[in-house]
Amino acid sequence: MPTARRAGAEAKTPARRPRRKRAAERSRGLSAREVAAGVSVEATALAERIAEDGGVALATYREPLGAHPVVLASLPLELVEPTPYQRDVSEPHVKRLAAAMERVGRYLDPVVAIRREGRYLSPNGSHRIAAARLLGARAIVALVLPEPDVAYQILALNTEKAHNVKERSLEVIRMYRGLVGAGEGVESDFAPIFEEPHLVTFGAAYEKRPRISAGAYSPIVKRIEAFLDEPIVEALQIREERAARLLELDDEVVGVVKALKERGLESPYLKYFVIARLNPLRFTRRGTTAEFEPTIAKMIAAARRFDPAKVKREDLSRMGGPPAEAEAEAD
Repeated sequence: MPTARRAGAEAKTPARRPRRKRAAERSRGLSAREVAAGVSVEATALAERIAEDGGVALATYREPLGAHPVVLASLPLELVEPTPYQRDVSEPHVKRLAAAMERVGRYLDPVVAIRREGRYLSPNGSHRIAAARLLGARAIVALVLPEPDVAYQILALNTEKAHNVKERSLEVIRMYRGLVGAGEGVESDFAPIFEEPHLVTFGAAYEKRPRISAGAYSPIVKRIEAFLDEPIVEALQIREERAARLLELDDEVVGVVKALKERGLESPYLKYFVIARLNPLRFTRRGTTAEFEPTIAKMIAAARRFDPAKVKREDLSRMGGPPAEAEAEAD
């Protein structure tokens, strides 16, 4: 396995991305009439399979942006389930959603689904499916797609509840392990699915320590992670090694926070304060990147040298709070 990814290299400043230009109006995709025209043989065959499973194809069309085939269908609820890669269902959210559906007496938000061996997997509908079951519903409306890789498109398709870092990371590592089971491709091939490389490392860390508060480390780890051009089976080993190093750093940070509290320093942002002090990239130009292992090694060494006696109350008072998402994840 190449050592460059483990050993690291000097920091570099990436080229700035050009600002995305607004597309000209009506310059892309299908017209309203074209959406309903030219339904594919693939969609017709899928509609037939849905009927065999006890469902009903209500309509077939091409989605307007990419012209991919879609079947709008009514499916028996017992055949529909979330993909196994999603975040855990929030029971309070399910109850609120079920109460809202019952109050208005309507269900108007179809889930996305793919058919697999007579069952239907949804990458974006775990809470709606659970709410429908809670209400005792018999059927659910779905946009059924023939492309099986849609099962992995969680982060792009899940709009029913905002993800925080922990939820996104756990979904990514679950997808990652599913792909490792298939044993094909290199990690960078799946960049559109995972969206951000640091989520893989965070996911492996959260599996071992559910309350690591990775959001506190996110501004740093984003700058030292990149997708790996390694076979995904080997890349998983690297990610797990990086997660272990991140947990080692977290142990040191927790020790420093404890020492500060013993000196009478109290703040909900103590952990963020310590991590900011340990960050070796804090004085570098914005956008500068670095390698993972050297950066984490420097932070661990700095944490072990950290002298709590040198921290003053005014140092903490000058620090603003963390981003809302990170604050919500704090221990």
